[in-house]
Amino acid sequence: MSQSRICILGGGFGGLYTAVGLSQMPRCAASPEITLIDQRDHFLFSPLLYELVTGELEPWEVAPAYSDLLVGTGINFRQAEVQQVNFDTAQVTLSTGAVLNYDRLVLALGNETPLDLVPGVVEYGLGFRTLADVRQLEQRLSALEASNRKQIRVVVVGAGYCGVELACKLADRLGKRGYMRLVELDRQILNRADPFNRAAAEQTLSRLGVWMNLETKVAYVGPDQIALDYKGQVDVLPADLVLWTVGNRITALVRQLPLAKNPRGQVLTKPTLQVLDYPQVYALGDMAECRDTQGQLVPSTAQGAYQQAACLTRNLWASLNNMPQEGFTYQHLGEMITLGIDKASVAVLGVELEGYVAQAARKLAYFSRLPTVRHQLRVGGAWLERPFQKLLTHR
Repeated sequence: MSQSRICILGGGFGGLYTAVGLSQMPRCAASPEITLIDQRDHFLFSPLLYELVTGELEPWEVAPAYSDLLVGTGINFRQAEVQQVNFDTAQVTLSTGAVLNYDRLVLALGNETPLDLVPGVVEYGLGFRTLADVRQLEQRLSALEASNRKQIRVVVVGAGYCGVELACKLADRLGKRGYMRLVELDRQILNRADPFNRAAAEQTLSRLGVWMNLETKVAYVGPDQIALDYKGQVDVLPADLVLWTVGNRITALVRQLPLAKNPRGQVLTKPTLQVLDYPQVYALGDMAECRDTQGQLVPSTAQGAYQQAACLTRNLWASLNNMPQEGFTYQHLGEMITLGIDKASVAVLGVELEGYVAQAARKLAYFSRLPTVRHQLRVGGAWLERPFQKLLTHR
């Protein structure tokens, strides 16, 4: 019997963790050939992306190369864009021209931040989702910091998790030179957050001197300015840097797939994570709408994708071995947000922490979620070594 082929499209939390989980399942007659496909050469542990802004972590810790991560796993990695998926012939066409046949297909293609919703954002704004975004931000910040201007005026649009965490890191980095502004359409920041974390964030933003424009939308962004609309009154303010953290949009490829979708364009799945009409195809993460066995909508978060990947790993293995598949049940384990350099707020399973202790708990929790033991050992060594390096530097 020929070896079963599993193709996983997308190397984020859903795709990579499914691939790694499958590679660790018990070997049997149906042990599959696993191919992971992503357009980038590196994974991104997005919850720690903010630490790159302040230099608390190094890029290799947060964005390890797949070539390093997958050593010894038996997983085949292909760096390419997915051009087409043919569900009838069970084939995937890549930008390299390669055509891959599959027996099981996993769709984990994520989504993107739309920068074209407001005039000028594409030309003058910056997103904050990828390693390339961080590098571009670093270049802009370094140039501003090297200039002779007394104030560096930064506007962060969107006061969700990403916007708040980014604003706190930037305010800490820029210090007294920074003039930070946080713009939010809602009446409050972090409208979906735990109340304890929201209160901690509000206090931190106030302490850091971040100006908050609530119930405000952006009219347009210019080369050195931003126009803010507060209940019909438009004010044009100077801005050296505008960071856009608002919204999520399904990618063009996912929009084109002939699969059942919700009005937002997310692919509909069963609780087993199988898509409708194609039992050999699975979807998870941001690009999928999944209601679990309890009927609750699984949130589009790293936590949700991480849990889905564990369930999908078992279901793929079960399907290859003619065993029943299980429905996914989401468990909300709480939330953790960073609030500047070496500070955080944590509300997890009834435990509430703030400050340095919360940051230590947050880093420990994320350390345990890093994708492979090999990477955990490298990162753990660096984290243990870093305090001693600081001591030697300050002697």
